[in-house]
Amino acid sequence: MITYDLCTIGSGVGLTVLSRAISAGWKCALVEPGKIGGTCLTRGCIPSKVLVHPADLIREAKHAKKIGLDFRLENSSIDWDMIASRMWSQIDESKEMEAGLKEVKNLDVYRGIGEFTGKYEMKVKLQGETYSEPFKAKRFVIASGTRSAIPPVKGIEETGYVTNETFFGEKFPKKPWGSLLILGGGIIAAEFAHIFSAMGTKVTIIEMLSRLVTTEEPEVSLLLEKNFRKYMTVLLGKKVIEAKKDDNKKSLILEDVQTKQQIQVDGEEILVAAGRKSNADLLKVDKTGVEVDQKGWIKANAYLETNVPNIWCIGDANGKFQFRHKANMEADACITNIFNPAHKEPVDYSATPWAIFTWPQIGHVGLTEKEAIDAGHEIYVATKHYSSVAAGFAYGYQPNDDDDGFVKLIVAKNRKILGTHIIGPDASILVQPIVYLMKAGYECAMPRPDGKLEHVSSMACPEAGSVRPLYQSQVIHPSLNEVVGWAIGALRPVNIKGHEHEHQHE
Repeated sequence: MITYDLCTIGSGVGLTVLSRAISAGWKCALVEPGKIGGTCLTRGCIPSKVLVHPADLIREAKHAKKIGLDFRLENSSIDWDMIASRMWSQIDESKEMEAGLKEVKNLDVYRGIGEFTGKYEMKVKLQGETYSEPFKAKRFVIASGTRSAIPPVKGIEETGYVTNETFFGEKFPKKPWGSLLILGGGIIAAEFAHIFSAMGTKVTIIEMLSRLVTTEEPEVSLLLEKNFRKYMTVLLGKKVIEAKKDDNKKSLILEDVQTKQQIQVDGEEILVAAGRKSNADLLKVDKTGVEVDQKGWIKANAYLETNVPNIWCIGDANGKFQFRHKANMEADACITNIFNPAHKEPVDYSATPWAIFTWPQIGHVGLTEKEAIDAGHEIYVATKHYSSVAAGFAYGYQPNDDDDGFVKLIVAKNRKILGTHIIGPDASILVQPIVYLMKAGYECAMPRPDGKLEHVSSMACPEAGSVRPLYQSQVIHPSLNEVVGWAIGALRPVNIKGHEHEHQHE
């Protein structure tokens, strides 16, 4: 039986750890059932933004009437084929990646679903019921991602539906659907609702809870809802109890969660975006003794360690903030913890940012007002609308406009920033400097190339104006903030003598 030094399950952020192990001369295995590159590249944030930007321009053109411009949208056209071609060009990078991996020495790639058969032993389900030969590994990094959670709705399988996985695959439409029923009101649902409503699709978004994007401040949810209602039907507090299909029409029977009154909504297609589900059950991690929580997420501590020695878990699989930039941070820490265990690096999630690329755009970092109070903080809160500043007026926003976005700051009694929430144009860009500020003021130490921390005197490490907050901060992906945030990876000495640390993001 083959024994590897390291087996990585998942080819998204797992490739970062795998690359380090290969460069160290380790014999490695990669297990991946889908396209190489993981969710972000092949069925998530990158291809979706290629669709979001045209939708943004359509909405901006409509908004332009408020500043004296009329682009005559009724005479415009949408080249869906070109938009799709640009999107697929990004997804198809996975083909080049796979070809490159096949040429790597000391690496075996298993294309299928990995199943643990023991603590450090696995076999891979290839096609049908065919399995690879079992193998062992001294170390496992689980970066297996997630899959769409399908609610137990009567008739949903027979009726058929689309998820983000199949949308960026075999169910991608040849043209925008005439009508679309979106089941869910979270991040994925909000982005798809924006994309297709802008493209002319009649969108109905259905959420069982009382508001959209419940990870956000209630005021943010309300502003988003007001703007969604301009372009689509929004049904809140509605539970889907049945799905059915009649000729070319699909229908959902909805029940009001309070009154129990039922209605029927119809559409050409159904998109299920009702949450994410752990893949731990597919991996059969119970055979290893690795613990999972009540929802099936793999438990990992601050060092990304599971309860089983030499098995780590990073990325979406551990259920902690499902964003690629968060996974990148974990991969960096995981590499340190595997290769320099005497100097293990914990992961700090307190300043994990994200953006929802819908319309209006949403940016978020840190605690909400309720979370801060529940955590025992005495807080200050500030809200500033776009219309209150000159640029906001220039953009066409007036006080009390239903699309007048705002910034909300949550600050502790000692003036420490606890959270920032923004809804409006460029929210993802505006929130990023707050991330840097929230990461400023930590212990003065920088990692060396060997992974150890190099402590320097306070005289040599000024807090104000240094690049340390940039180095220690996550950068929302994909957003223009990365141009600035990742510039630190290109730092090179010019006339400096001595050892310089080089940091690069994947």
